[in-house]
Amino acid sequence: MLHDFSPSVDFPGEPEPDACCFVYAESRLLVKTTGAAPEIPSFCEVASQGIDLSHPLFLGRCRGRACYAVPSATRREAIPGAEFCELRTLFSRLADPWYDIALRGLHLAGWDGACRFCSRCATPLQARTDIRAKECPACGRLEFPRISPAVIMLVEKDDTLLLARSPRFKSEMWSVLAGFVEPGESLEDAVRREVQEETGIAVKDIAYFGSQPWPFPDSLMIGFTARYASGEIKIDGDEICEAGWFRADNLPPIPGRLSIARRLIDSFLKKHPAASSS
Repeated sequence: MLHDFSPSVDFPGEPEPDACCFVYAESRLLVKTTGAAPEIPSFCEVASQGIDLSHPLFLGRCRGRACYAVPSATRREAIPGAEFCELRTLFSRLADPWYDIALRGLHLAGWDGACRFCSRCATPLQARTDIRAKECPACGRLEFPRISPAVIMLVEKDDTLLLARSPRFKSEMWSVLAGFVEPGESLEDAVRREVQEETGIAVKDIAYFGSQPWPFPDSLMIGFTARYASGEIKIDGDEICEAGWFRADNLPPIPGRLSIARRLIDSFLKKHPAASSS
């Protein structure tokens, strides 16, 4: 939760030695490993290890400390007392609110590194100091951080839920359906289309569930629940290689608790406590 975090775009000047420094190597985050749990290193601790900090991205303040993201680390190997850890593996290990700030930092660091030139005239962009954006000094075009909305939905049929497996999954994991929203499409229409395209099922009673930032690299996952309306499962063979209806007491391997997919599945299990297993 980000209740203790105050986001800002106003660069405060020279970073304080105790400022929190979120250093990324792609989707890996540098964390201190000397304590009982991973911690975010300070600016001076990172600087002492020879990591390039010439372009820190100010994120805001948390509990009185300034927070910075370093868009790219020129040094990616482990350093004494610290290591680069895949951000997904730090869920529940990195204390609140630092994990949520790390997700924000990853998204903005990726955008800052990729969005360097105007998409209209190719002029190098300049950072705005009043809003989170970059401006072209030649044509005035504003470039904002890219956020790609995607719907993710739990489909219920009586006491079963619809799960599917993607050929892109590295394991035999099954999950709820998801897909990106297309231009000119409402979120509810995206839910209907994705379920229909991937499994041949029509749904009804679509209801908002919740959302989750997913900066891998720039998604916002918007969760919904829906009920089966009609149709028989017919997988598309591309995005989905298997799909089926599952009772709460007979689930296949499902995602871990990091993702909103698991929150959707857990909400279904709470509705069927007698049938669900531990």
